[in-house]
This record gives sequence, structure tokens and C-alpha cells, in this order.
Amino acid sequence: MITWMQRHKKYLIVTIWISTIAFIGAGFVGWGQYSYGDKAGSVAKVGEVEISMGELQKSYSRLYNQYNQVFQGNFDEEKAKSFGLQKQALQQLIDQSLLLNLAYSYDLQISDDELLAEIKTQDYFFKDGVFDKEIYKQVLSRNNLNMKEYESDVKKQLLIQKTIALLPVETNKNESEIINTIMSIADKINYKILSDAQINIDTSDKYLKPYWETKQQNFMTEVSYDVNYIQQDTLELAFDDAQITKYYNENKTHFKDTEGKILLQEDAKEDILKELNEKATKDTALRTYIAYKKGSLPEDVKIQSITISASNNPYNSEVLESISKISSASPLLKPVLVNGTYFTFELVKTHPSKTKSYEEAKVAVLPLYIAEQKRSKLLELAKNSLATFNGKNTDFITSQDANKLTDLESDEANEFLMKLFSQQQKRGYIELESGKIALYNILEQKLLENTNSNQDTSIVKLKSAMFNEGLIKSLQNRYATEIFIEGL
Repeated sequence: MITWMQRHKKYLIVTIWISTIAFIGAGFVGWGQYSYGDKAGSVAKVGEVEISMGELQKSYSRLYNQYNQVFQGNFDEEKAKSFGLQKQALQQLIDQSLLLNLAYSYDLQISDDELLAEIKTQDYFFKDGVFDKEIYKQVLSRNNLNMKEYESDVKKQLLIQKTIALLPVETNKNESEIINTIMSIADKINYKILSDAQINIDTSDKYLKPYWETKQQNFMTEVSYDVNYIQQDTLELAFDDAQITKYYNENKTHFKDTEGKILLQEDAKEDILKELNEKATKDTALRTYIAYKKGSLPEDVKIQSITISASNNPYNSEVLESISKISSASPLLKPVLVNGTYFTFELVKTHPSKTKSYEEAKVAVLPLYIAEQKRSKLLELAKNSLATFNGKNTDFITSQDANKLTDLESDEANEFLMKLFSQQQKRGYIELESGKIALYNILEQKLLENTNSNQDTSIVKLKSAMFNEGLIKSLQNRYATEIFIEGL
């Protein structure tokens, strides 16, 4: 599985061309030790667009969850490091930022109506089949997002889509004719599939430990923080009519119906009480913070302790980011709101990232070693077998006849044929993304009567991929990229 994932990782990334907003349902995983210098608020800057640590954490978490789904829940920090997930997450944001710079240069914008229309299409905000504002708020809250940051993310994605839509890729008649000719070439071949299942690897410490020694810097512990914290739960106080009326009169614009009209005081009473309690809770948390800072906490205030890290973070990415910035000289963090509860944090100790011992890293090193060794030995077997192998014979097949290669999975057969019809050698071998190797010998070749009526879709996909790659390279030359985080 690891070998397959490593070879398929470019297909597993949600690229900028089809990027959508995804919610983060898991903790943030697997950071190394970084230095922020004078740019602690940003991890990178592309042109005029800054990339925050929060954005990087979200991008990383989305990628991590995608890989974890493919691994059926068995993806972890070490695997993430082996795939370079941190760099992938940052590169996605850099590519997106390049396009945002281009959009800004042409004064492209996303209107509130466009934003609302997009949000109303997301079925995770639906109730009884239609968009529901309260469900919208609840879903964002459960995913540690506020409306402002979520809507900002959606606007960015819509702006990227709008920019790309202004650069359409089309095909022409000559291109279609060329592709049709290529698709009509037929080969009769003899082929044999080699798999690493037939390769045995010695995984004793005698061989595994020297391998780890050459890569031990890839196996690091994560940074963790010992903190004390004070938890301030939401208060539920009683307020008289005068207090309620006063607050309503001063904050009427907070209380609107679905059409944007200000609610009457009686209709808004529940929301008014909620806001009054939220304000009282925040005030209490701030007073507690000040008392903590002065060393004059009341005896009934409970101080608790926890060790948090990227993989053990019961709060959110912003909390972890804020804690990473405080020091022993100024260890207190002002109250932060997490899921309706205020927390005041005090940094007790920072545990820097360090190289894992061989025994600690062994469980992560082993699958990487096996995959690398199997790949090497399988390639050696292919080269040694090439001149004399004798496999299966086919009838005349084209690049569209993947279903006739029954000893390969559909995607493997398609890949094999695509690569086969671009080979110059009569006899050779083809490495597949799955890790298998296909030995082939072309016995005969001919041109079939052209039966392909429309290849425009394939051409557009190919040209789009080439255009997108060229566009990014062009924008890289136009907009400078600065990275303020070491290790990426």
C-alpha cells in the first residue's frame, strides 16, 4: 500500500484546479521544529498574498485526511513525513496564491451574492433539503471554524475558479486527426507482469538499522508543549428587563431575520440573553487572566495541566499556533474561545523536536525499507529477465483495449497501454504506478481503420494539464515567493 501511495500521491492531492472547501474533522498532525524569525504571523508570502500558519494547518489536515481515507484509517505522522505532506500542503497554498495575485491584478472579485449562492449549494448546511442558517453556524462551530474565515476561504476558491474560467483551453481539427491516428495503431505483443509479491526481503536489524542511519533525520518527534490552563465555561446569568432593553437598543443590528430585517426585542430575546451571557463569560475570563498574571487567583479557581502537540490537540490550530509563539519570559496567553468555552493558557515547558531512536522509529522505517528494497530487486529481476522472458500473447490491441489485459487491474492496464504506445524499443519493460513491472515484446504492428469519432475531451484534458503547468511557471517568474518557515 505504501509503495502504491508514494507512486500515486500526485493523483491524491486535491489540486488548485478542482479545489473545494473541506472541513477538518481530525486533529492536526506531524509538524517538525520550525523557526519563524520576524514573520511569525505568516509562513510564506507570494506576491502580495500572505499565507498564515492557520491556512497551512488546514491545508495539511485536508491532505492528511485524504491519505488517511485511502489508508483506511492507518495513516500516521511517519507516513505523512515520508510523503512530504508538509511540503505538499504549502505548495498547494503557494500555487493558489499565485492565481490570487493574477486575479487581483485584473481587479477580479467575488460578490456577496456569488458567495451566498455557492454556500447555499453545500448540502452539509441543509435541513429538509434546503440551506439553513442555524445549521450553517452549527456545522462551522463543530469544525472549529468561524463564518468570517470560512467565507474568506470560499471566496478565494471562487476567485481562483473565476480566474481559470477566463483562460479556456480548446482543441482544433488537426489535433483531433492526429489523436485519432495514434489511437488506431494496433500492436500484437507478448508480455509478462512482474510483482514484488514474489520478492522476499531480509528485515533483520543487520540490514534495517544501517538503512535507518542514512535517513534518521526523517524520523523526528513532534514539538510538544506542557501547559497549565484555566477553563471558563459559558455563564448562564439572570438579566432584568432594563439590562435586556439597554443591550438590545445598543446592538439592534445583531438581531436580524433571514431576510436581513431587524427583529423586535421580544422576538430577539433568546439571542439577546445568549449574547449577554457570552459577554459576561468573556469578561469573567479576562478578569481571571489578569488575576492569574498578578498571582492573585481566588482559591476556588482550578488550574489544570495538559501536554499538547500537533497530533494531540483538543483545541484548534489557532491555539496551537499561539502557544508556539509564547515564551517562558511571557508565558501567559490571553483567553481564547474554543467551542463556546474560554481557555487561559500558561506555557510551562517546550519539548523541541528531536531525532527518534532506532527503536522508536523502527515501526515507521520498516515499511519504507521493505518498499524500497522490493522495488530495487524487482527492477533487477526485470532487467535480468528481459532478453529471455516468455509471457502471454495478445491479438492486435490498441491503447483503448485495457479490458483485454485481464491479469491487470483496469488502471494498471490503461497505464501500461498508454506507455506501451509511446515506446521506441521493440522489447523492453514498463514500470507501473502500482509498483508492478510489465515486460513486453512487440511481435507485429499495423494501422486499423480509424473508428474514433471524437477525441476532443482527451485533447482538452492534456492541453489543460500542460497549460496549467505553464501558467504556474509563468506566475512564479512574475510574483516572488518568500518562505518564513524552516524545514519546508
